[in-house]
Amino acid sequence: MLRVLFVDDEPYILQGLQVLIDWEKEKFEIAGMASNGVEAIEFLKKEEVDLIISDIKMPLMSGIELLKTVKEQKLSDAYFVMLSGFNDFEYAKEAMHYGCLDYLLKPVKKEELIQILHKVSEMSEASQLKEKHYKETETAYLQRHLISLIVGRYDDVNLNYVKENMKLSEGVRYVILELPDIEENDVLEGSLMMYRREMNRTADAILGEDGSHLIYDVSLNHSRYDTGLIYCDYMAAEKGMDELEYLKDFQERLEASLGEKVRIISGKKVADISAISKSYSSACILKSQEVFHEPRPIVTYEKEMSINPGKELLFKNSLDELINAIELNDTDLIHKCVDSFYEDIAAAGLSDSVQLNINYLLFRLIHIAVEMDSELDQEEVLHRISESSFDEGIKRGSSKHIYRFACEYAEYLAQLRKNVSGGILKKVENEIKEHYSENLSLKNLSKKYYINSSYLGILFNKKYGMSFKDYLTDYRVKEAAKLLINTDERVVDIASVVGYKNSDYFIRRFIDIMGMTPSQYRRKNRE
Repeated sequence: MLRVLFVDDEPYILQGLQVLIDWEKEKFEIAGMASNGVEAIEFLKKEEVDLIISDIKMPLMSGIELLKTVKEQKLSDAYFVMLSGFNDFEYAKEAMHYGCLDYLLKPVKKEELIQILHKVSEMSEASQLKEKHYKETETAYLQRHLISLIVGRYDDVNLNYVKENMKLSEGVRYVILELPDIEENDVLEGSLMMYRREMNRTADAILGEDGSHLIYDVSLNHSRYDTGLIYCDYMAAEKGMDELEYLKDFQERLEASLGEKVRIISGKKVADISAISKSYSSACILKSQEVFHEPRPIVTYEKEMSINPGKELLFKNSLDELINAIELNDTDLIHKCVDSFYEDIAAAGLSDSVQLNINYLLFRLIHIAVEMDSELDQEEVLHRISESSFDEGIKRGSSKHIYRFACEYAEYLAQLRKNVSGGILKKVENEIKEHYSENLSLKNLSKKYYINSSYLGILFNKKYGMSFKDYLTDYRVKEAAKLLINTDERVVDIASVVGYKNSDYFIRRFIDIMGMTPSQYRRKNRE
């Protein structure tokens, strides 16, 4: 409903306007009435309206003076419509000069008033759409600058724009938001995206003015939908909370609104936004380590990496020997080192120290891989390998689990050294060209060509700038576009030919890539 304010010094005019039309039917509500411009200004200081219908001649302050005051003091963005007698036409022209939308001659005719209301409704809707588009554009622009900071590839332009357009403070963290019960189940891609969008909308509403601190799809792995929060110390301070209390409160409010569990993974705290990439990197590694632990609602960097004297101990020598065995890709030595590590843990009676030691191991292994290739997606490496080495028959963090993980990672490092990208990627590309309509997957292709699926995925992303899944989707859509132009086959049949059983999903993906529906594409290109 649009809100309207009447301003006139004649009571019968105010009463007549109220009953002249069915305001609710026209999607307006009467917000208030004032007998002169001074009263109207006091009203506007307390209430918001979308339309002001004011008489031109009034005591204390005329309609034109009211219009000028509202515009100069920016009291309201409401549209103005002036009421005037026939002899007041020169005043009406002056009002138009100051931004009045239109005028109505007294006595007001029902049809003319409704016509103006329709005009106001259309203009208001267009203005809202324009404002929404502007906000979306500004948000997308800010997100691009933020992502540059987060991935550590930024310049002063990126940094200054973020500082000028975000509320910031000292003490900054990158916080990952996840829906574990949804993401860990085998849900359809479209459903996962729907859940993610709902979480993003809910988080934005909870944050209010801090909604710009939400960041989407930072990961280089375009097949995943990730949501992050740029936490600053002022956010907790303004609510009279400490940091953990703030995150728990935010989590509880998200879960209450969504009816789903939400996991929070908080990266290392850094001094300011310029160092956010360090916090992001640590948060990604913490996320990948979750496969080694029982599910936890909140994970924080400081807690994971803290050593409590007398209770926890870092078995550095045992772990360094294991890391050396992994670099050598010696499975027998890896087995001995894993056994030795767990024997040290058992002998010291410090079972609580397993988590701390695993954290150290993973951080060291990631460092080794990144030294070999600085453009690696650290999160993707650990996530894929740790998942492939875990199944329900092995307890998270157990010696068998660590052994499998260490062997997988050793093989991954060996293949990383070989730099086999050229030949393998050419074979994968040919597989897509010849079998794009079939159920192709990176996992099956990696088995066929005897290459670690994690490394193959990273090589693919590095060369083509997108994931295998996105590349396959793009290829299928381009093939479908050719069929749309050159055949008269139905859209649903073309979807099936290029490998999509669900035609609705095919249409959504077609729109994402081509910017229009298949039918629109066919019609446009044939014309």
